Amino acid sequence: MDPSSTAPTNQPVIPRRAASVLMIREGAQGLEVFIQHRVSTMDFAAGMVVYPGGRVDAQDVAEAQSEAIPHALAVEHAELWKDSSIWEKDEQQAVLDAGTLLAAARREIFEETGAQLDVTQLRPWANWITPPDNSKRFDTFFYVAQVQPGQEPTHQTTEADNSEWIRPAELFARFERGEVGLMRPTRTTLEDLAALGTVAAAMSVATPIVTVRPQRMPPATDSKKEMTS
Repeated sequence: MDPSSTAPTNQPVIPRRAASVLMIREGAQGLEVFIQHRVSTMDFAAGMVVYPGGRVDAQDVAEAQSEAIPHALAVEHAELWKDSSIWEKDEQQAVLDAGTLLAAARREIFEETGAQLDVTQLRPWANWITPPDNSKRFDTFFYVAQVQPGQEPTHQTTEADNSEWIRPAELFARFERGEVGLMRPTRTTLEDLAALGTVAAAMSVATPIVTVRPQRMPPATDSKKEMTS
């Protein structure tokens, strides 16, 4: 008998770690963020507006273990992620995991946008864990990064049909008109960014992150424009 056929079917889905980056710049009319419009065929966040990013993989772990990520930076970030899952074991593991997340964020940005960021440009921004009633779950670590001249991102991922720079106010207006979909983590992290108003203010934030752990999806009667991560 196939052992898998007798495995319990009601086991909780373990969230997979992921990194996502709010790439920001000062545009002609103020702060702008780089977003992607996910294709409708994706099995997660189909048709939603997202930031560039993706799951942590083995090469990110290897990069962190090779000490390619500055140790002092990993220590600093680990402290800011004090409330997160990377502290489930001990400080040494937390620092390694913080370095792994930085490696993942940098790699994903390059793969999805072609932009070559330095890990020192990445600042911890938020941490959201997908509710336990989801069939696919992520423990997503959000960063903010100011794009410098020569680092301009482009649209080059097949997971999205379009990418663009946009002011938060314009994106919220599109959302209210029902033209785009925003998951709750995307909307909330963008609201926090918009409240600061400028790139300089956003990049100066260095307070410990409180992990958001929603316990359920919104009811079906909620607006179709909003989904939880």
